[in-house]
Amino acid sequence: MKSAVVIFPGSNCEMDTVLAIEKISGRTPEKVWHKDSLPSDTDLVVLPGGFSYGDYLRVGAIAKVSPVMQSVQRHAEAGGLTIGICNGFQILLECGLLPGAMMRNRGLHFVCKWTNLKVTRNDTPFTRFSKDVLHIPVAHATGNYFVEPGKLQEIEDRGQVLFRYCTPEGELTDAANPNGSLNSIAGITNEQGNVLGLMPHPERAINKELGSADGILFWESVLGAQTVSTP
Repeated sequence: MKSAVVIFPGSNCEMDTVLAIEKISGRTPEKVWHKDSLPSDTDLVVLPGGFSYGDYLRVGAIAKVSPVMQSVQRHAEAGGLTIGICNGFQILLECGLLPGAMMRNRGLHFVCKWTNLKVTRNDTPFTRFSKDVLHIPVAHATGNYFVEPGKLQEIEDRGQVLFRYCTPEGELTDAANPNGSLNSIAGITNEQGNVLGLMPHPERAINKELGSADGILFWESVLGAQTVSTP
């Protein structure tokens, strides 16, 4: 699988993502600058975390009109695997590849902590493993997922929610929700199931010595998936 990691001015998790992919796949992903386009044979594209364009105007609002996003949009619409992590998730929401929007955390503070994620399905390219709860960190100030009630019901009915904040035992509680997201939502897909946005950072959970290696399960699932290439 050929992967690419997009880099915007203000990205700060691109190398974490590159190293995670290298560790799992043994292949170095292409690093794509925001003014360029994805290589034509890309299978997987990742929009990493950070503060693209300093989060001016609104998180992800400037990045969505970067030149690279035209090829990202084509890749996603053609069925290619596309992942947005943290700021990358915000960008996917801004450009309409995923439904909903992000608001400031309910406490109005930056949250940086370990969280537990309930895996709702194990039949997607992103969750083909048997573990029910992952230990993955978050680091964001604008991670409070919101979508209007009718659309929220559609997302739930279609099984688009892949990850929810939970207790270590897998219970959904208000205390386990670090940002106030509706229905404890931590990660969703598009209707087709090839585009994923998640606020937690699986690229930061690949070493037990640093707190958790649960991110390895995520990357193993993704990097073993069959995809189409960018047209």
